[in-house]
Amino acid sequence: MTERAHDTTSAAADTPSGRPIRVLVAEDQSAVRDGLVLILRTAPDIEVVGQAVDGEEAVRLARELRPDLVLMDIQMPKLDGVSATRLVVRDGSAAVLVLTTFDLDEYVFGALSAGAAGFLLKNTDAQGLVDAVRTVARGGGLIAPTVTRRFIAEFASRSPGPKRDDVASRTARPPGEGSGDRTVLDSLTPREREVLSCLGEGLTNADIAARLDTAESTVKTHVSRLLGKLKLRNRVQAAVLSQELGE
Repeated sequence: MTERAHDTTSAAADTPSGRPIRVLVAEDQSAVRDGLVLILRTAPDIEVVGQAVDGEEAVRLARELRPDLVLMDIQMPKLDGVSATRLVVRDGSAAVLVLTTFDLDEYVFGALSAGAAGFLLKNTDAQGLVDAVRTVARGGGLIAPTVTRRFIAEFASRSPGPKRDDVASRTARPPGEGSGDRTVLDSLTPREREVLSCLGEGLTNADIAARLDTAESTVKTHVSRLLGKLKLRNRVQAAVLSQELGE
């Protein structure tokens, strides 16, 4: 279902164009869905433009509405969240932030392999949810803090050999299709390689800035440039690549 417009005149927009972040919420349980929508609507820079009750509707509405982000439940009828995420990302309809009750490897691996930019647990508090939406809408990647380092290391360890030439495909693929070719890093400056290594440890921009004794804005610039050079979608993919290559 699509949403009627609500007041966003006071929004401190967090998108490159300066407009509110447009979000599609996909969750089959009505009480949970209503709660998510209520939380998101408390943020002046976020606009809920639609709600989907199953995976098929999520894919259809993403194509129709072209939101900035789809907040996707992992377990839904008709089409599960992982499959729906794969289709949304393939279509280029929106970035996807996956939400689930369970901190299970199979869900994390499935979501990130399908191309999700983030993975968040449903026990995340309201501010954490809003911050996650903002992070992903800005082009960042995010994994629930409780699973970040374990996930990155485990995902990378399941990835022994390349299948395709572009770097992005190596970190947006099912486990088992990895790369050990360090020549992909030749385009990076020494500083960018340091930042990549920090991403592999699951550090935030603030953490990296403190470690490298530099400004957080500088770290953001380095992250953006290394993602572009490596043709990666987000910092989660960069973190996985760093672990794969032993950076």
